[in-house]
Amino acid sequence: MNGVFITGTDTGCGKTTVGRVLAAAARTQGLVVRVLKPVETGCPEHAGRRGAPDAEALARAAGDDAPLDAICPYRLRLAASPAVAARAEGLRIDAGIITKAFEQAAARADLVLVEGAGGLRVRLNQDLDMAGLAARLELPLLVVARAALGTYNHTQLTLEAAAARGLRTLGVVVSHTAPELSAADRSNLEGLLGDLPVPLLGELEYGARDLSPPVDARALLRAIAQT
Repeated sequence: MNGVFITGTDTGCGKTTVGRVLAAAARTQGLVVRVLKPVETGCPEHAGRRGAPDAEALARAAGDDAPLDAICPYRLRLAASPAVAARAEGLRIDAGIITKAFEQAAARADLVLVEGAGGLRVRLNQDLDMAGLAARLELPLLVVARAALGTYNHTQLTLEAAAARGLRTLGVVVSHTAPELSAADRSNLEGLLGDLPVPLLGELEYGARDLSPPVDARALLRAIAQT
């Protein structure tokens, strides 16, 4: 497959921002990029249309002109986990619909970036979580870790959960979601980086528009091909 599943250590850790940076970098390197945000919750409604701010931001960065229904099949009102938000609307998320959307995106792209919701154990329905979706799509993971206190535990647990489920992790991107790190946060992050069992793909500083070091999208594709 020509895609990667972007997951995170928790919600709000910077998955969408990292996805946008990757999409833009890949485009500058001549790649055709498509995006998929299978489920977005907390979606606003304007003039009878349910939006999806994260999915739409990803699409703009990727230059993906597919309809929003193809980019984000499930747009749910309640700002909760996908299974809970779907249940509040009397829905059950269908993995088959998501799989079809991915296959359609992959058919016309060099690289497909799929962004999950929350972390790996977040449920889509009673039978499927994000880890299961990544496995269903046969995609390797890119883990986004928040640069903050607690990231050591959250990141290591995420990597252990991925390995236990038989998922391959391409690497970790550290996302700075605040302008400054305290001394404790910085020490904690340095401890994580020294103990990572997978490659560090880069850091995204607060407000930055590229990873440091800059991402090589073609190298990322080569790594994906080895899955």
